[in-house]
Amino acid sequence: MHQLDIIPTLVGGFTAALLFGYACLLLRISPIVGFLIAGIVVGPTTPGFQADGQIASQFAEVGVVLLLFDVGLHFDLQELGRVRRVAIPGALLQCFGSFLATFVLGIACGLSVSSAIVFGIAMSFASTVVVTRLLADVNELQTQNGNLAIGWLIVQDVLAVLALVLLPSLADSSNTSWINLIGVIEIAALKIAVAAIAIVFLGGKIIPRILHGIASTRSRELFTLTVLVLVLGIAMLSARVFGVSMALGAFLAGVVIGQSDFSVRATTEALPMRDAFAVLFFVSVGMLFNPQVFFLTPGLFVWTLLIAMVLTPLLSIVLMLGLGLPLKSALRVGFAFAQIGEFSFIVANLARSQNMIDEALVHVLVAVSIFSIALSPWLQKLVEPVVKFAGSSSRFRGLLVMRHPWTLRPAVHIDGVDSDEIIEEFRTVVVGYGPVGRTAARLLKENGISPTIIEMNPRSIESIRKDGHRVVLGDASHIETLKHAGVETALSLILSASSIEHASNVIRMAKLLNPQIKIIVRSAYLNERTNLLKFGADQVFAGEAEVALAMTEYILRELGATAEQIDRERDRLRTDFLESHR
Repeated sequence: MHQLDIIPTLVGGFTAALLFGYACLLLRISPIVGFLIAGIVVGPTTPGFQADGQIASQFAEVGVVLLLFDVGLHFDLQELGRVRRVAIPGALLQCFGSFLATFVLGIACGLSVSSAIVFGIAMSFASTVVVTRLLADVNELQTQNGNLAIGWLIVQDVLAVLALVLLPSLADSSNTSWINLIGVIEIAALKIAVAAIAIVFLGGKIIPRILHGIASTRSRELFTLTVLVLVLGIAMLSARVFGVSMALGAFLAGVVIGQSDFSVRATTEALPMRDAFAVLFFVSVGMLFNPQVFFLTPGLFVWTLLIAMVLTPLLSIVLMLGLGLPLKSALRVGFAFAQIGEFSFIVANLARSQNMIDEALVHVLVAVSIFSIALSPWLQKLVEPVVKFAGSSSRFRGLLVMRHPWTLRPAVHIDGVDSDEIIEEFRTVVVGYGPVGRTAARLLKENGISPTIIEMNPRSIESIRKDGHRVVLGDASHIETLKHAGVETALSLILSASSIEHASNVIRMAKLLNPQIKIIVRSAYLNERTNLLKFGADQVFAGEAEVALAMTEYILRELGATAEQIDRERDRLRTDFLESHR
């Protein structure tokens, strides 16, 4: 195919994904469903425009690498530790139960052992994107239930990464005996260990230094390019040097950067192409779908859908109840797992490239994903009625309370370290740690208000921590940075640097996250004040006005004016300034 044919594939794929993704959003369905449908529409099984599947799959490989990097970037051992007594055993047993049920179903339907294994692995993982979206829609993502779901997903992600490493080794094995299988697993585990040591330990010393040096240049483009080079380079070296999958290398690169001071900035700035490539990944999966699955293998589709939407959530709920969680938490989290998503496709695509499964199974997985993702939000609506019914029955009333309070240990995330400290009732976010920001933070802390500092300069981190403040390294003009700093629950936001780019966007995003937040802004010029107030600032202090007031006060004092005269003249000048720039 001519190189110019890349453009029609990208334009057609993105356009279809945009249209169907937006339509699904209007219908309160996950946009992932729209992306999958877009792939079906531009695929070979439907009339009209047909995208090139080979080109789409090549771009999708980059999407897989960036998706796994994002998983590693948010992989948090402390987060997992807080809910480990429920998340680790629960996720392990749930994944094994889903795998075993699907494996038995596959064998019963005449699949080979290797195909049944792959089929079972693919059905064991829920979509991280969908789970977080479902919990956010019911305002549970930032609660204890949200922490539990994230911890559960972390365990699933680790298992998925291990599966991605093991599959090529299993495909190369000519003998499927248990002895040979154990040997394959041992070799794969050794490869994982060597790659992890080389990337995490050696990279943990080198990569932060590289990022620190590039961040010091204040060039956003260079920082973005550096992270992409590191991620793609480490992914490629993992495959070429250590013999493990590129996905594992990308995951480990994400872990290294995620544990550094640059995790927030990497999330907000260095992955602008992640979402685009991820969309192409789902589109490329949709292109593999064949509607004939409903006629060729209707029984396999129905039973697989039941495993995804009935068995997996039911197993999760029972496990959580058995581990002492209250019924409402178990239902809320368990129903969120009633679907399959990105890791299922990643596993299926890898297995298909290794000739371990047939195209028909990929079609079944795509169909089950579309239906389960579309229907899973409706299960959340069952939580309150079920809890209400349990409360009215003496037999089930005991399930409404947590039987083992030690199963979840609440903690807060402070500067990358878990703490049992109670967050102060009054909190504020300060953008910039120059002389004004430093003074504001000190005064806030002395008066019982806890400041969190957003700073772009990595050289300021140590001094901020030394002063006892929380710090988020990143650009305040990105909404993810504001979220990490706690703007959603903060009392106020102070933009202390007059040189902040896109201050109006920062104000609008802060008001979107927290309509009640008070925003105080420092600007360089008075003529900026009107626009900043229009965008939502509550108070604006212009540098040129404050300098004029200070000079006036000094002159009047030198001329022998009284304190009352100085105050009166200062108030008059401030009124004149404001009126002249209204």
